Amino acid sequence: MAANLDGIIESEIAKMEQGIKSSRQSDGSGCLSSAAVVVTMQKAIAEIIGTYFVIFAGCGSVAVNKIYGNVTFPGICITWGLIVMAMIYTVGHISGAHFNPAVTITSAVFRRFPWKEVPLYIICQLLGSILASLTLVLIFEINTQSFFGTLPAGSCGQSLAMEIIISFLLMFVISGTGTDDRAIGELGGIVVGMTITLNVFVGGPVSGASMNPARSIGPALVRGEFKGLWVYIIGPIIGTVAGASVYNLMRYTDKPLRDLTQPASLFKNIITTKH
Repeated sequence: MAANLDGIIESEIAKMEQGIKSSRQSDGSGCLSSAAVVVTMQKAIAEIIGTYFVIFAGCGSVAVNKIYGNVTFPGICITWGLIVMAMIYTVGHISGAHFNPAVTITSAVFRRFPWKEVPLYIICQLLGSILASLTLVLIFEINTQSFFGTLPAGSCGQSLAMEIIISFLLMFVISGTGTDDRAIGELGGIVVGMTITLNVFVGGPVSGASMNPARSIGPALVRGEFKGLWVYIIGPIIGTVAGASVYNLMRYTDKPLRDLTQPASLFKNIITTKH
């Protein structure tokens, strides 16, 4: 009997993950409720662990380089790309591997992610970042010189512009490799990891190349360093929404050109394009 019940629950979870309406969905049975909770918990855990290791490895490489000097700037860039790529392939099939509130919000804006799950994902991402930052503080002697957060190297305006541009590129790549049926999906993790590596190479010396509010908020809260933090919250969100918007203009559609060139229709197409 227990084995049979486990089989039923596993079947219901599989259907939910594939977006198939369960035969038990309309009767409000306890079995379905339990299955829904399990799936939600799996997603939450995946986002916490994924974000934790992204921040632990990426920020850890920054801290180690500042303290011991043996990682080098190229090594930091590669570390960020590798850890994101590894986590995408590890938990991407469970939670979608967002690890980034800007990506989560943008996915919801373009109806690729339910708004009701946005608060949970953001909380999990922030929790993962805070836990990773606390771990690094406990392991290393972190001071002002070895701070692994993101701070503007110049003006806040310069860093804001950089964050918008590199976040635009990141979401543009994610949209092309992860949301378009014509793309080779298996290569998505590699391409996204490479994009982050390139972005850190270009944006690192200017803004720290956050591209991710959680990446900046976690270290800031743990160390109490909030200089320019608003840049790393607003910039990535603006950039990711813009990047997804532009890619959606190039996405396949069977609508005639005259409809796409009308301003009202153009905006509606960006938001409601069937993917």
